[in-house]
Amino acid sequence: MPAIQVENLSKIYPVAVKEPGLAGTLNHFFRRTYRSVAAVQSVSFEIGAGEVVGFLGANGAGKTTTLKMLTGLIHPSEGKIRVAGHVPFCRENAFLRKITLVMGQKQQLIWDLPALDSLRINAAVYGISDQTFRQRVGELSEMLSLQEKLTQPVRKLSLGERMKAELLAALLHQPEVLFLDEPTLGLDVNAQVSVREFLKEYNQRYKATVLLTSHYMADITALCQRVLMIHAGKLIYDGSLDGLLDRFAPCREVTVELAQGLSSSQLAVYGDLGNVDGRIAHFIVPQEKLTQMIARILADLEVVDLTVTDPPIEEVIGRVFRAGAI
Repeated sequence: MPAIQVENLSKIYPVAVKEPGLAGTLNHFFRRTYRSVAAVQSVSFEIGAGEVVGFLGANGAGKTTTLKMLTGLIHPSEGKIRVAGHVPFCRENAFLRKITLVMGQKQQLIWDLPALDSLRINAAVYGISDQTFRQRVGELSEMLSLQEKLTQPVRKLSLGERMKAELLAALLHQPEVLFLDEPTLGLDVNAQVSVREFLKEYNQRYKATVLLTSHYMADITALCQRVLMIHAGKLIYDGSLDGLLDRFAPCREVTVELAQGLSSSQLAVYGDLGNVDGRIAHFIVPQEKLTQMIARILADLEVVDLTVTDPPIEEVIGRVFRAGAI
């Protein structure tokens, strides 16, 4: 059985409509009218046990609303959900013990207490024995390199250390399904890499299922083989990262190193010119024109080196978001 099953999931919010002026205010008070806003529309997908799946979408696309329905925080307007064999909105104790939700902009640790005290509270909530508590804290803190930090007040930890402690608290009950909403938000590069490495190791060690949203594409490329893409509440792609590039990036990036620098106007005649850095120029070229363009450059210019690569995935994702459903 898949760890997550979603069928025709929708969430529609009624939003009050108010006209300007005094008359509009009086009508809004006595005869309020509403319009419907569809945050999520007929979304269906399945995620197998142990999969790490990226969930992509622009701000307001419906990612967080979907996560909240999957964790039982809000009730869907339509559709069916099963997570770890349970209906999330029933909020059964057995279900809550199998999942966790980590939101990069929220915290559960008590600010003025050592992180270890908050972890003891979590252990009491989940009925974790002292022996199991010590074993799990020891194991997870070693994986996160937090052994010396748990006795310090949370307010004295760096942002990266606090995020690691939040992850430890969220994983203390050893959940089967992890919902991660921007877990590296605001972290510096080193802290982001550390969190990614921990999540990869945790997935491999415990075979946990992970649904990850992030605006940092490095998180997705480092952890996820499969991605779901949502736009305006609708699922527009479900497949591999490589398949995403093949489907939405019919262009290639050509990087040329020249023996001597040329101006942008001189280089622009060869194609869609990106940035120019000294003697190195970048072009975005449609696949069908690639051979012709390279042949022309090699014939006309003194080339030291030339490479052809896929365009950066951030550019591909941005193109999809700008184009909408395809």
